[in-house]
Amino acid sequence: MNLSQLLFSLQKKRIDAIEESYKNAEELQLRQLLHLTHFSQSTEWGKHHSYEQIRSYESFAAQVPLQGYDEIKPYVERMLEGENDLLWPGHTTWFAKSSGTTNDKSKFIPVSSEALNDCHYRGAKDTLAFYGHNHPESRLFEGKSLVLGGSHKISSQINHTFVGDLSAILIHNNPAYTDLIRTPHRDVILMDEWEAKLDKIVEVTYQQDVRSLSGVPSWMLVLIKRVLEKTGKQYLTEVWPNLEVFFHGGVSFAPYREQYNALIPSSHMSYQEIYNASEGFFALQNDPTDNAMLLMLDYGVFYEFIPFNELENENPTAVPLWGVETGKNYAVIISTNSGLWRYKLGDTVTFTSTNPYKIKISGRTKHHINVFGEELMIDNAEKGLMRACAATGAVVKEYTAAPVFMSAANKGKHQWLIEFEKAPASAEEFAGILDKALQELNSDYEAKRYKNMTLDPLEVDVARKNLFHDWLKQKGKLGGQHKVPRLSNSREYIDELLAMNVR
Repeated sequence: MNLSQLLFSLQKKRIDAIEESYKNAEELQLRQLLHLTHFSQSTEWGKHHSYEQIRSYESFAAQVPLQGYDEIKPYVERMLEGENDLLWPGHTTWFAKSSGTTNDKSKFIPVSSEALNDCHYRGAKDTLAFYGHNHPESRLFEGKSLVLGGSHKISSQINHTFVGDLSAILIHNNPAYTDLIRTPHRDVILMDEWEAKLDKIVEVTYQQDVRSLSGVPSWMLVLIKRVLEKTGKQYLTEVWPNLEVFFHGGVSFAPYREQYNALIPSSHMSYQEIYNASEGFFALQNDPTDNAMLLMLDYGVFYEFIPFNELENENPTAVPLWGVETGKNYAVIISTNSGLWRYKLGDTVTFTSTNPYKIKISGRTKHHINVFGEELMIDNAEKGLMRACAATGAVVKEYTAAPVFMSAANKGKHQWLIEFEKAPASAEEFAGILDKALQELNSDYEAKRYKNMTLDPLEVDVARKNLFHDWLKQKGKLGGQHKVPRLSNSREYIDELLAMNVR
């Protein structure tokens, strides 16, 4: 038995416990909720919302309103000043800085010690446990794990509170022994300047025995291409022949899968998705034959869900986990062991199964197009792009889309700005295939496109090389957890990009 097999074998009981937990999912989630509220009843938030009286989900939902960041911001600002026992018992040392794609306004998400250990790190361990369970031949721990984290250093505030992006916080608090298998060293991973950090990572790692990759697909692809440029190799398997898995999250992998397959042409390469955000670790892919993710129920997180079509209602209906249905879009609401209470996460998911509970991320509550009642989600967009790419041989690198509003002379339509890794022979043909695919995938879009009565056919504008990179760089948002907003109800992003789209 090699080292990897030995370490994975120690996780067998954990796999069994997770599988057993789904037999009593409702009971487990209720226990999570009552533990969270009982533990927090002496906090300022808990006293204000009478947590000592909560004995059921119904009383919790009646006593605690739904929250966004604006509602908890006054508490967070006091916590950053060093006040204790506000949203969560005791002193919160760490705050994950999150700007939510390209918004200039930063959010500071509290990350308690309980969340670090019982949520984020437990999620990482369970991810490895399932990987080892599914790949008993793995030799993962006999080489290095390349981690591509965020580009923010930890910055000290006052009264022993610290701010950084989530990946920086996780790396900073990792036990020292993780440095034995992780590459590059944490000093390099936490470098602040993105371009310099990429160059340093390449320099440090290209001659090492890298067995796994961890990061956001779009930014990892940038690193991979730099490694190939440095080494003069065509395939990553020529640089790291023992590479076996990419643990990825942050954005959908679908638009990048073909590029990864081309650069890593190995039947032994695996891809495993995780759902880890500043607010918590929520789900992981436990089955390599199913690209849905298993929702994790014992990480100190209680889940609720709002049907997407109720999001704009003044009093939307929120349902607990046992009230969801498969195939419907839901906005995610969380209560966590960092003191986020009925917090609107900003993501939307669909359930593919309720036994066990498995999800796919379908988009963001603020990143969709619904100006004309079409309810176009990111999941629709990326499936449509995949069909258009398959039909034309194109490869998409980055994209965004926005509405063209109705005028006295013209109907509305959608405008797509796409940067291609491999451009189609005809952008017009690509647009036609994409438009047809979206109608097949989304009945609301199809209805608005019927005989061009409400919407004209969508248009595709081709972006110059590195347009999106240059735009993010201009905003100081290269690398790490920063993402291009895929869909928007406004033209804010696309108009800025079009203004820069000069060849």
